[in-house]
Amino acid sequence: MLRTALRNVLAHKARLMMTALAVLLGVAFVAGTLIFSDTVGEAVKNASAKNLKDVAVSVQAANDDPEAPDAVDAGKDGKRATALDDELADRIRALPGVASVRSDVTGEATLAGKDDQPIGNGWQNRAVNYQPGKDGKDSRYPLVQGRGPAGAGEMALAESTAEAAGYRVGDTVRFATDGPVLKKKLVGIVASDDPQVTAGGSLALFDTATAQKMYLHPGQFDELVVAATPGTDERALTAKVRDVLPKGRAEATSGAELASQQATMIAEQNSALSKTLLTFAGIALFVGVFIIANTFTMLISQRSREIALLRAVGASRRQVVRSVLAEAGLLGLISSVVGFALGAGIAVGLRAVLDANGAGFPDGPVIIRPATVLATLGVGVVVTVLAAWLPSRKAAKIAPVEALSTVEAPAAPRSLVIRNSIGAVIGGLGVAVMLYVSTLKSGDDLPIAMAGSMLTLTGVIILAPLLSRPLVSLAGLVTTRLFGIGGKLAKENALRNPRRTAATASALMIGLTLITGMTVVGHSAQRGMDKMAATGLTADYKIETSTFVGLDPELSKKVAKVPGVEAMAAFRGTGISSGGGFGYLRGTDLSQIDKVTQLTFQQGSLKAVRSGGIAISQSWAKQRGWGAGDVVKAEFNDKKKAKLKIAAVYADNETLGDAFADVSLVGPHASRAKDDELLVKAAGGGSPELVKEIRHALGDSPLLKIQSQDDMRKENAKQIDTVLNMVYGLLGMAVIIAVVGVVNTLAMSVFERTREIGMLRAIGLARSGIKQMVRLESVVISLFGAVLGIGVGIFLAWAGGSLVGSSFPTYEMVLPWGRLGLFLLIALVVGVLAALWPARRAARLNMLEAIGAQ
Repeated sequence: MLRTALRNVLAHKARLMMTALAVLLGVAFVAGTLIFSDTVGEAVKNASAKNLKDVAVSVQAANDDPEAPDAVDAGKDGKRATALDDELADRIRALPGVASVRSDVTGEATLAGKDDQPIGNGWQNRAVNYQPGKDGKDSRYPLVQGRGPAGAGEMALAESTAEAAGYRVGDTVRFATDGPVLKKKLVGIVASDDPQVTAGGSLALFDTATAQKMYLHPGQFDELVVAATPGTDERALTAKVRDVLPKGRAEATSGAELASQQATMIAEQNSALSKTLLTFAGIALFVGVFIIANTFTMLISQRSREIALLRAVGASRRQVVRSVLAEAGLLGLISSVVGFALGAGIAVGLRAVLDANGAGFPDGPVIIRPATVLATLGVGVVVTVLAAWLPSRKAAKIAPVEALSTVEAPAAPRSLVIRNSIGAVIGGLGVAVMLYVSTLKSGDDLPIAMAGSMLTLTGVIILAPLLSRPLVSLAGLVTTRLFGIGGKLAKENALRNPRRTAATASALMIGLTLITGMTVVGHSAQRGMDKMAATGLTADYKIETSTFVGLDPELSKKVAKVPGVEAMAAFRGTGISSGGGFGYLRGTDLSQIDKVTQLTFQQGSLKAVRSGGIAISQSWAKQRGWGAGDVVKAEFNDKKKAKLKIAAVYADNETLGDAFADVSLVGPHASRAKDDELLVKAAGGGSPELVKEIRHALGDSPLLKIQSQDDMRKENAKQIDTVLNMVYGLLGMAVIIAVVGVVNTLAMSVFERTREIGMLRAIGLARSGIKQMVRLESVVISLFGAVLGIGVGIFLAWAGGSLVGSSFPTYEMVLPWGRLGLFLLIALVVGVLAALWPARRAARLNMLEAIGAQ
């Protein structure tokens, strides 16, 4: 029977080729994901380990307790305060087993390139102090050109940063740390293998005194890196270091612990990415299951005489099953081997593409673990064998005499009744769950929505044969009217075997269901975000910093004096808790607030707020049971308590959030003496020239982010489009496999109907008519899958949209008709393209040979 299985594979190479391609693509997706994840994870891990090579103990500052007697007032001047100083470094340096102590200062610096555009990726724009040794060089940052910074007016850059910004040694570098532009002379370029820098960030280096002046207080550090003498026990040294640290002000971690923490963090990051990619790989393989099952069902139907002969000469049902499964296993193994090789190429290509788009993964070899090879091959073989199991059992149940007397036995009516009953129960349960989900408002209920979606989709897949008859018949009316006899024959062929048509269409349906659902939710969320961004906002511009470090209030005041600025309101905020609830209180200039926002008061008035007290949003008032005139006890983020009078209640306004008050009330409790954002109303509606003037007033800082309402909408749209494009790309594999399924089904159907096609040619149907018949059959099947997929996708998006709406109240479902029409058009194109080869093959059949075929 094993030889029989091998012979069948070799005898039906062309027929199994498309099935093998479906398995191959799915396996390639899995292999590529695993190899990419292992390769990047190992490269990042090695880079992190190299960074920690000489670290025996790391001493880092803990958050200062503002109530401690020796605590330094931190935050109000924009600088951090730490307990790590030269005195502590000297005490650690004097401990036995300590070889050296490196005193690090770290911060953020956003550079402006030669084109005045910011360089790097926000929080990855690092700044550190350059610490030269006796030779005048810092071993951690080897010099590539020039020398290290040695004075207040000098700096060095990482090689990749200097290249990206277009700077050379001797140039004046423009950058910002917390607002205004600073300028320093570039005296050196260094090499760095810091993972944050190689991943798209930037690195600036200053001498220690300059770095402390910008980020800390004189004589203070963020971290003390301890190197041990050879033979020193790391744990014992860490314990000794802990003994000399000020209690509660600093903490020591061994190098081994740091390495372990970083390894865990890297593993978690890779795990999230791998799970996402593997989910889509699973979808692709799930789609492939329909193709595999369809192929083996048709092959078994075509080989029924052969199976009957095997049974007649003594083969048992079990042997028949084993023969078919062995054939499937061999097909799966061959496809998986080729798919694994393709997956390795995908992993390398994916890394190159992401690097080209700024991912900046560290260098490292391609990692192919034995477990990855075994898992990939195992998945391909198991999926293929499982998909072929039901067709194999069907083959074994055919009675030898019955099979010898007919080529194809019709499906038993009872089997369809049972199938439809099961599908109705599962689908009905799924719909019920999704209707329940539509009443939920919390994102925590997402698992329920996912379960309901799976049940609904599964039910539709099971019911697809039943649904195919009315939908295909409806499509047949159109094809018959437009194309005459060719259209009618296409309809009849599609309806001849509803289960086969359903299985072929279901592969396309799954991909389009997911794509449609994500598209509808994405566009609906976009509409909601646009509404939310513009709700109550009458200002023309919103100004903030890209790293959220805040704006100097003195600079903010200059904006109001810029010609063309009609009104300007600065905001800063703090968290408050009261009655077990938490909210955010924003402070602003109450004389300007009604000029940059649209306020609608439900209770009280702006005049009452100006007289003292706070205004709260309608939703917050409802949630807490408060109203105008109430006095509530509140605690601010700085732990100070106060009694606040509620002077007014206003309609929900995204710009103002939970509550607002005069800046004089909020300012003393804010975490920093800076403005979070500015809202600017322009006299003439705004212009590029006004934006330039505002930038100039704020010091032309590369940190500045000035957005019009249109800019805010575009930014939101870009974020959602990025996610949707990624989803389209990942689900595109499933759609490609579905196309392969249509080609495979049509090709095998043509072979199955060889004699029928010969008869049609004999009675006068031209070759062009044969091609048209096959093409229309393909289009009908593709459109059936598309209509089903789009319909189910819209339903799932509607039912699950309430969970997305919990994030913002302005969410509303919007059907992107243009995209939905494009999906239908794609299905139409898929049908036409998928039929090219089968239609050509059918038209080229020899009439007499076809009629004589068995």
